[in-house]
Amino acid sequence: MIALITGITGQDGSYLAEQLLAKGYTVHGTVRRSSVINTSRIDHLISEYDNDKKLILHYSDLLDPGSVSNLVNKIQPDEVYNLAAQSHVAVSFENPIFTSQIGTLGSISLLEAIRNNDKEIKFYQASSSEMYGGAIEKSLNEQSKFDPKSPYAVSKLFAHEITKVYRESYDIFAVNGLLFNHESSRRGETFVTRKITKAVGRIKYGIQNKLTLGNLEASRDWGFAGDYTHAMWKMMQYKTPEDWVIATGETHTVKEFLEKAFTYVDLDWNDYVQSSEDYFRPNEVNYLLGDPEKAKKLLKWKPEKSFDELVEDMVDHDLLEAEKELTLLKDGLIKPTWENPNI
Repeated sequence: MIALITGITGQDGSYLAEQLLAKGYTVHGTVRRSSVINTSRIDHLISEYDNDKKLILHYSDLLDPGSVSNLVNKIQPDEVYNLAAQSHVAVSFENPIFTSQIGTLGSISLLEAIRNNDKEIKFYQASSSEMYGGAIEKSLNEQSKFDPKSPYAVSKLFAHEITKVYRESYDIFAVNGLLFNHESSRRGETFVTRKITKAVGRIKYGIQNKLTLGNLEASRDWGFAGDYTHAMWKMMQYKTPEDWVIATGETHTVKEFLEKAFTYVDLDWNDYVQSSEDYFRPNEVNYLLGDPEKAKKLLKWKPEKSFDELVEDMVDHDLLEAEKELTLLKDGLIKPTWENPNI
């Protein structure tokens, strides 16, 4: 089997590549040409599989339909997973045009390439729980109404709907994964969960002395990214192309995440964390809770890692990162940051 993953260097792309390679796939991934090499999440895979030519990276840009079409024709994949996006909701308000272009042109460029290919190629589109809007405090499933509250969510909604159009119009095996929040130690450091666990490690080692966040009462359905990428693969193996909600079925506030993370290292989060309206979104999403019953029943999928285990794993990882940082600071190999200039 041959798979193409856009966004392979991201959190989800790295876990999915890892899992597909373990299943014997040949995995192709796209990266955008940049002056900075950013393959840290898949460097271990490059080291393990590069010599066997099982993992192959390509420079490509989803905003260039010609390059996308050429790449699909060259690779002739069995499965395409579209994970590439400007995925930070807050940033989407600051960069709405770029966010929208990636979300809309990226998905339709891939679908057009698949439609015009003689080979039957399966397509996975990464949809988002942000499309629901979070105004109603109830469990959300595949039939729930969408009410996007950000440029990011709107772009995801377009990709979701155009995937359905191509599925129904051209008989393409195209699925949407409506994934609720999923985290890990590979999560970007600007996302709230990773901001918290990163700060916990640095505060524990005296490198940082405060953490400023936005809405502490926001509730999210948080799961482990590795569990969710496994669900992506299972969707692609199902007998018919459908849309699927992937979630844990339980919700926790940012404050609960803070309490769990700081308590794990015997600290009181109230001593270090402050909330500022500067960090609130222009259009806040307050509550998201998913109903994964369809995936549990038909895909035989369920989340394996609990909320507590997820938080503890992320904190353990960032404690090690903070320990390494402290050593570099003491050796004078890096300069102190603004959080604690006295080190």
